[in-house]
Amino acid sequence: MAAPQRAGDCRGLLLLSILLGAQSRVWAGRILYSVPEETDPGSFVGNVAKDLGLEPRELGERGVRIVSRGRTQLFALNPRSGSLVTAGRIDREELCAQSARCLVNFNILMEDKMNLYPIEVEIMDVNDNAPKFLTEEMDVKIMENTAPGVRFPLNEARDLDVGTNSLQSYRLNPNHHFSLVVQTGDDGTKYPELVLERALDREEVAAHHLLLTASDGGDPPRSGTARVQVTVVDVNDHAPIFSSPQYQVTVPENVPVGTRLLTVNAVDLDEGVNGEVTYSFRKKTPKILQIFQLNSHTGELSTLDGLDYEDSSYYEMEVQAQDGPGSMTRAKVLVTILDVNDHAPEVTLTSVSSSIPEDTPPGTVIALFYLQDRDSGKNGQVTCTISEDLPFKLERSIDNYYRLMTAKNLDRENFSVYNITLKATDGGSPPLSTETHVSIHVADTNDNPPTFLHSSYSVYVPENNPRGTSIFSVTAYDPDSNENARVVYSLSEDTLQGPSVSSYVSINSDTGVLYALHSFDYEQFRDLQLRVIASDSGDPPLSSNVSLSIFVLDQNDNTPEILYPALPTDGSTGVELAPRSAEPGYLVTKVVAVDRDSGQNAWLSYRLLKASEPGLFAVGLHTGEVRTARALLDRDALKQSLVVAVQDHGQPPLSATVTLTVAVADSIPDVLADLDNLESPANPDDSGLTLYLVVAVAAVSCVLLAFVIVLLALRLRRWHLSRVLQASGGGLGGVPASHFVGVDGVRAFLQTYSHEVSLTADSRGSHVIFPQPNYADTLISQESCGKKDPLLTSIDFHECKDEAQSIQLRDGYMKVQ
Repeated sequence: MAAPQRAGDCRGLLLLSILLGAQSRVWAGRILYSVPEETDPGSFVGNVAKDLGLEPRELGERGVRIVSRGRTQLFALNPRSGSLVTAGRIDREELCAQSARCLVNFNILMEDKMNLYPIEVEIMDVNDNAPKFLTEEMDVKIMENTAPGVRFPLNEARDLDVGTNSLQSYRLNPNHHFSLVVQTGDDGTKYPELVLERALDREEVAAHHLLLTASDGGDPPRSGTARVQVTVVDVNDHAPIFSSPQYQVTVPENVPVGTRLLTVNAVDLDEGVNGEVTYSFRKKTPKILQIFQLNSHTGELSTLDGLDYEDSSYYEMEVQAQDGPGSMTRAKVLVTILDVNDHAPEVTLTSVSSSIPEDTPPGTVIALFYLQDRDSGKNGQVTCTISEDLPFKLERSIDNYYRLMTAKNLDRENFSVYNITLKATDGGSPPLSTETHVSIHVADTNDNPPTFLHSSYSVYVPENNPRGTSIFSVTAYDPDSNENARVVYSLSEDTLQGPSVSSYVSINSDTGVLYALHSFDYEQFRDLQLRVIASDSGDPPLSSNVSLSIFVLDQNDNTPEILYPALPTDGSTGVELAPRSAEPGYLVTKVVAVDRDSGQNAWLSYRLLKASEPGLFAVGLHTGEVRTARALLDRDALKQSLVVAVQDHGQPPLSATVTLTVAVADSIPDVLADLDNLESPANPDDSGLTLYLVVAVAAVSCVLLAFVIVLLALRLRRWHLSRVLQASGGGLGGVPASHFVGVDGVRAFLQTYSHEVSLTADSRGSHVIFPQPNYADTLISQESCGKKDPLLTSIDFHECKDEAQSIQLRDGYMKVQ
């Protein structure tokens, strides 16, 4: 029946609920609302959007939400209307017990600004609870000789409502022996007392049955009843007396369960059953019975459960002492709980920005959190700290809220993630602390341009490189991330003797690899100056550049060019003059040549490939000077034809040849007289050269025949020597075997000769001497003379003849000179 009555009360106060909830006021920076308890979920409390100066749609856009302190959420925000509504059933008695005023405090957080607005809602009481006795039946024992006017205390009723809705009066059903008196305690509690109006006679009536009714002041009023049974006992003229009307004890909250707190003591001067005293709680509230235990015989008060200062800092209870016949007396017991630092601080993160840009200015709020400690006094005073080496600071907001703010400029390239430890410490002894970890990611902004490893680069590329070949790679590094770190490469536009740089070299925009678009020619240009630009993909993009020098390396791709003697343009042959009276070493002419290459590729050497009169002329190896090698004889022909080869020192070497015609005459008139005879034969190997060839072939044949005869002689001699050596035990034991070589049975002892060739450093420069390898332990045979030099167009067999004649036999050994 209580539920329908409660619902009726709520409906009855519906109009009051709307009127109270629709009004709000601001007091000391707080927004105050009021709402009756037991209203339906979704009931209007107040217009938050209006009081904050916002439109209803802005609540969601600006992240406005309710922040509570770990309590069950009682209210909610209606995003459509911008009003504060109830989120569920609100029971004032559950929230505030019997406090005169019930206030619920929470905060409204505006997420975009990290601002807090304190809200205070007063829960108005409605008469939803009826007075209720702790026990529905009470037993009272009264001696039959008790004089009228004596009062007997009864158990009071409890009403969870407050104000006029709380307990207001008691009444007793009509009877002839008893009346009711109500006493009011210091705390306003009303205590009923049973008053004996007429003397009792046990023999007449042994027990009286009464009905005690407790009523509140609500509209309509509620009431509760209890049955009182009065038992008339024989005479007991002494009641128990406590040693003190009030007992007090102070204990810390961490005392062990079962600890004896105090002992109450009452004395009854009667004897026997009338003097036996038992102890019991007079007010048997569920909480008292759950925490404390009273020994009915000894009066010891001990704990049944752990004490918690945060639940209640003191307990007030009444104990009664009753003798056997039923006479009783009461005393008050006060147990005060001392706070112990048994609760560590609690950190509640209200709002956290998990990622912030690195260009966030100092003073930006990145987190909002709440500190609380369930202890009291110094034990509940909490301080919060963070590491000093972090670019963050703490700032206290309203109540126990703290803001975590940036204190310095951030740099993602140094630290991309900050793991912040919030350490909350109370003031207890010893202090307790709690650590909460907050991870803040620093988002990248494009604040770093790409950088190259070097301020400039030099690349060396051989000329005649294939088209499209990769010649170099540059790399720029950007410490930013994602698109801000993606580097794009390009070349700055410039010109080189007309064409743009991009016509020579291209670059891969993603990898930075440079490619040659053409085959480079050292003789056309020797170096190329570029500027490589590296840009990131940020907004706006940042860039840097670096100079790149491409040096073209020379390759031996140009043959020597003969400047003198120049080839005539009219088809005639140039003639050099050599007087017959010229001494050996007379300068006849000079071959002048140049090479468009450079370095070793341009070092030129000259040599005489062939001559119509071998041995008559010599060519300077490095100078190209043509001089007489001996004195001219009358038998020497008037016209001498010389073929001079000019060769560079590249790899492979390249060469060019020139044909010189030398007229042997003492004066110019002699030359003019025989001018018609100076025409060059169509075939260089015809005319006078044929005679020399025939003589050379004959000489070679003679030498070959002589060589065969010598080999036969040596063979016989070796056979003879072997017989002698066998008899004498050897005659050349001191000579190493590696110094001998066998040629058709002939053991020849070879000597090493070293030749040195001097080359010019350049066709236009000074001379440099390059030592040539030693040719040792090698026999020169006539067959080697038959091999043609690739640079020769014909062979002069007289040279081979001279070499053959240089072979001599001495003491039975062959010596090579």
